[in-house]
Amino acid sequence: MASHLDLEEQEQLDQLKAFWKTWGNLITWALTIALAAYAGWTGWNWYQRDQASKAAAMYDELDRAVQAGDAEKAGRVFGDLKERFPSTTYAAQAALQAAKAQFDKGQADAARASLSWAASSASQEDVRDVARLRLAGLQLDAKQYDEAAKTLDAIKSPDFVALQADRRGDLLVLQSKPDLAKAEYQKAYAAMDKNQDYRRLIEAKLSTLGVAPSVEEAAAAGQGAAK
Repeated sequence: MASHLDLEEQEQLDQLKAFWKTWGNLITWALTIALAAYAGWTGWNWYQRDQASKAAAMYDELDRAVQAGDAEKAGRVFGDLKERFPSTTYAAQAALQAAKAQFDKGQADAARASLSWAASSASQEDVRDVARLRLAGLQLDAKQYDEAAKTLDAIKSPDFVALQADRRGDLLVLQSKPDLAKAEYQKAYAAMDKNQDYRRLIEAKLSTLGVAPSVEEAAAAGQGAAK
């Protein structure tokens, strides 16, 4: 019996040796690749958390500078943040915050530079569009009309149609094109939520161009009811 078991064990051992000879290297490489991939994934997650933690600390420093009205420090911190952690959400938000602090302190050139970075490099599309809207406003203030038009053209999100049209209207007014401005303001007024307070400002702009949107809206509603 013992001899029979020994023969079976030897046969199984020989089969295992043959299997390992055929597939051993492949299995070893597969395990190595799997372990390397897992280690890489774990390391990348740690790296991402580490980067986010450091970026958050810098953003907090920038926020304190903004609250204190220290535009110079806010600009410096933002410069470091965008250089070290440009792909984080903190860098994008820092650009908007720094630009506001700079604008409030009369540093229009620095504010435009901060918004230009956000408009082209922020990792979130909605932040890029917010930056473009604000940048276009500063470009209008600086009479950079061609640049403002290009900035507005870059906004593609449907969420910003109303504000984009409103800002286009401002541009066209400054370019002495009242009829085109009127059309843009009407587009903005129609696209803006009726509960938004800003809609009244657009209505006021239309009124200065001889348009009473509330009357037109009532007339349109009456025609719709008649149908």
